[in-house]
Amino acid sequence: MVVTPPLAESLPSLAERLQALTSALPPTTRLLAVSKGHPADLVRQAAALGQRSFGESRLQDAVPKQEELADLPQLDWHFIGRLQANKVRGVLRRFGTIHSVDSLELARRLQRIAAEEGLSPAILLQVKFRPDPTKTGFDPAAVRELRPTLEDLEPLRCLGLMTMAPLGLSPDQRLELFRECRGLADDLGLRECSMGMSGDWREAVAAGSTWVRLGSALFGRRPIPG
Repeated sequence: MVVTPPLAESLPSLAERLQALTSALPPTTRLLAVSKGHPADLVRQAAALGQRSFGESRLQDAVPKQEELADLPQLDWHFIGRLQANKVRGVLRRFGTIHSVDSLELARRLQRIAAEEGLSPAILLQVKFRPDPTKTGFDPAAVRELRPTLEDLEPLRCLGLMTMAPLGLSPDQRLELFRECRGLADDLGLRECSMGMSGDWREAVAAGSTWVRLGSALFGRRPIPG
């Protein structure tokens, strides 16, 4: 059963919004605070309140923010945007987890460059469960066929799957999609499912999400385009 907190956007302070959201999540679900488009000082405020994991989608925006926050080495940075081939090395150097590995070609490039850099990042495979021209990702059947390959991606650590629901789905349709993702991850022996954003995280939690990616629900509307 999902507990519905007060609407975070309606609460006056970041501390109250963070408390409302984290108190609504079960112990098996962690909050990834999507800081893309928000200034470093807001990340610093959230970190002071105990939030550790933050998500960014553009390397060029993340680098100056991370440099400004270099005095906070405990921060856990996740890359959640579409990853271009020419940005792989920079992302690997800056992020410990990548949620958006959407092709075997990209996984192999990450594998090669991670080995060159002496890094062992965690990755999640982005899977597309419904037709959506705005999203990329593996077909679920293709991921099943890749099962033997997933164990051959060292030094990458393939921990799970990520998915996004297309716009226009009802809550029940989103819940069904997220359950499919959780079921596929379980079949593959993968523990992590990065599912759910500010508009659909309740359905994702009910389906077994282990990471919810919340931006506007926590930080409000972005003051910086991104």
